[in-house]
Amino acid sequence: MKFTTRRRFLTSTSVLVASIGLPISIKTRASSRARIVVVGGGFGGTTCAKYLKKLNPSLHVTLIERDSSFRTCPFSNLYLGGLKQIDDITHGYDALQTKYDINVLHNEVNEIDPSNHRLSTKEGKKLQYDKLVISPGISFKWGVLAGYDEEASHVFPHAWKAGKQTKLLRSQLLAMKDGGTVIIAPPGNPFRCPPGPYERASMIAYYLKTNKPRSKILILDTKDKFSKQGLFMQGWNTLYPGMIEWVAGSEGGAVSEVDVKSGVLVANSGFDAHRADVVNVIPPQKAGKIAIQSGLTDDTGWCPVNQHTFESELHKDIHVIGDAAIAGKMPKSGFAANSQGKVCAAAIVASLNGSELLEPSYANTCYSLVGPDYGISVSDVYRLKDGNIEPVKGAGGVSPSDVSSNFRKKEASYAQGWYSSITTDIFG
Repeated sequence: MKFTTRRRFLTSTSVLVASIGLPISIKTRASSRARIVVVGGGFGGTTCAKYLKKLNPSLHVTLIERDSSFRTCPFSNLYLGGLKQIDDITHGYDALQTKYDINVLHNEVNEIDPSNHRLSTKEGKKLQYDKLVISPGISFKWGVLAGYDEEASHVFPHAWKAGKQTKLLRSQLLAMKDGGTVIIAPPGNPFRCPPGPYERASMIAYYLKTNKPRSKILILDTKDKFSKQGLFMQGWNTLYPGMIEWVAGSEGGAVSEVDVKSGVLVANSGFDAHRADVVNVIPPQKAGKIAIQSGLTDDTGWCPVNQHTFESELHKDIHVIGDAAIAGKMPKSGFAANSQGKVCAAAIVASLNGSELLEPSYANTCYSLVGPDYGISVSDVYRLKDGNIEPVKGAGGVSPSDVSSNFRKKEASYAQGWYSSITTDIFG
C-alpha cells in the first residue's frame, strides 16, 4: 500500500515533485536585470531558462540551442517499438519566447571565455553574461571500442541522441527479415539513462513479437548488473519468453571490438564473435563537447560542480546541469536534469539577490515500458549531505515484483502521464 500511495502522489503531482527545493520567496525579491545565458535546450537547460524567468521576470535570459526543435530521448524507445511517431517526441521553443520573453537563439556555441564572461557562436555572434548555465548533454568516447567511431555509427547506430540515429535504427528494424537477430551493446557506468538499453530491448521485442515473431534479441553487456534488472527480466519472461537473452560482462558479454564491414561484434576478450542483422552499439560517454573545450571537465570526463548550486568547481559564474554534471548519487536522466535546472535557477537568483539559498531538494522518477500495458518504475528524493547529493532513506523505491497485471497496466498509464507533465513543464 505504501508504494501505491507514493506512486499515485508522484503521478498526480509530478511537476510539483520536480520543483522541490525552489525557494518561492525569492520570486518577489529579485529585481536585477542581469544577463543570463543558458547553453543547451534539453531537459536541463530549457527548464533552467524558464524557471529563471518565473522566479525573476526582469532577468535578461538567452537560451542558445542549435536545433529549432528538440526530440526527447525519453519515449524514443517507444518510437522504435512502433508505439509513438517521431512528432510525438518532438518539442519546440515558441512558448519560451512568447510566454516568458526568453531570447532563443538557434545557433551553436564554439568558444567560452570564462575570464571575460563572454562566449561566441559559430555564426560569429558574441554575448556577454553575468551568469552562464551550460547543459551540454553527452558526447561519445569514440574508439574505446576498437572499430567503433562516428562513421561506424552510421552502420551500427547508437541512437542515444534522439533524431536521425533513432530513425536509422527504426528503419533497420523495419527492413530486417523475420527470424533475424538484433544485438544491443550497452556501455559501462556512468552513462545517460541507465535503464534505457533495457527498455529499448523491451520495445524492440514488442515490435518483433507483433511483426517478426521468429526474431531474437541478444544483449551483450559491459556490466554484470543493470537498473531495475529483476523487474525487466520478470517482464521479459512474461511477455517475450525465449526472445531476449542478456549476457553479463563477466560471462562474455563485454564487447571489445566492432567490425562494421563484416557485421561482427567481438566479445569475451576476443573469443566470441557475434553476427546480427541489426546492431545497436551504445558507446561509453562523457560530457558534451563544449564543456570539454571550455575546461569544465576533470579526469573523469564529467564536470565537477558545487552540488548545492551547480556552479562549476573550475570556473566561477558558470553552472553545469544535466547529464554532464557530477551530481552525487543522482542518475543521468531527463527528470534529474529537470530537477537540477530548477535548483540551479533558484541558486542563481539567490546569488544575484545576495540572499541566503535555502537547502534544496532534488527528485528523480524513471518509468520504463516493458510492453504497451506493462510499466515499471524507480523514484528517489535527494538532499545534500556533507556537500554531496544523497538519496533520502525511505523516500524512494522501485515497483514491487509481486503485483497483478492491472498494477503494471496502471504504471504504463502513469508513464504516459509523466511524459506529458514533464514536457509541458519544460516546453509549455
